[in-house]
Amino acid sequence: MPPLPPLTLLRQLDTCRLIPSRFADLEDSVLAPLSSDDKELADLFELDNATNERLRGEYGSLPGIGVDELVFGVPNFRIVNAAYTYPRPEGSRFNDGERGAWYCAFEIATALAEIVFHKTVEYQEIGRFNDSVSYQVMLSDFSGTFHDLRADAAAFAAALAPDSYIASQALAAQLLELGSMGIIFPSVRRSGGTNLACFRPALVGNARKGGAYRLTWSGAPAPLIEPL
Repeated sequence: MPPLPPLTLLRQLDTCRLIPSRFADLEDSVLAPLSSDDKELADLFELDNATNERLRGEYGSLPGIGVDELVFGVPNFRIVNAAYTYPRPEGSRFNDGERGAWYCAFEIATALAEIVFHKTVEYQEIGRFNDSVSYQVMLSDFSGTFHDLRADAAAFAAALAPDSYIASQALAAQLLELGSMGIIFPSVRRSGGTNLACFRPALVGNARKGGAYRLTWSGAPAPLIEPL
């Protein structure tokens, strides 16, 4: 069995996570503008709730995370819960397709670099670099003990591979099973940047809105980044 990363006591304020602004602007549901009256809205909610992963998680119906782990009654709790209940089907660097994680960066430049990379990959797949997307910065604070890859990144090079999540997801699964709170790791997309994958919703402290940015692709892989 490979060695486990060392533990670090972290106190980090104002970490940055970028989410599409359309998910942060509406308090209730993106379905509200589609309805013309309350009855129609209720019917749309019933249909949406049947497949809403965040609500399924909050009702205890998801295999990857229990309702006892989610958060309730604090500002932006729906956004926090959604990070854990809406994983990408193929997973991300330190989570699989059944359980998400709260990914954030210590610096806004790193958060932007991560988003730009992944969006650019999407556009490369369709061969079209023409789009404009607005992102909301979600700030959050962390105080806790996390596994840390920064001190010996070479020993965990496979988990930091730029083009594969196989080793990193295996490491995350092992650490999660052992009760890990999450992983601090150097950014693969921005030299000198630092990211955190928090495994536990309750540790995402004081989640709140920060600034916002618009990313515009106009025919080339590198977007124009504008603060809003």
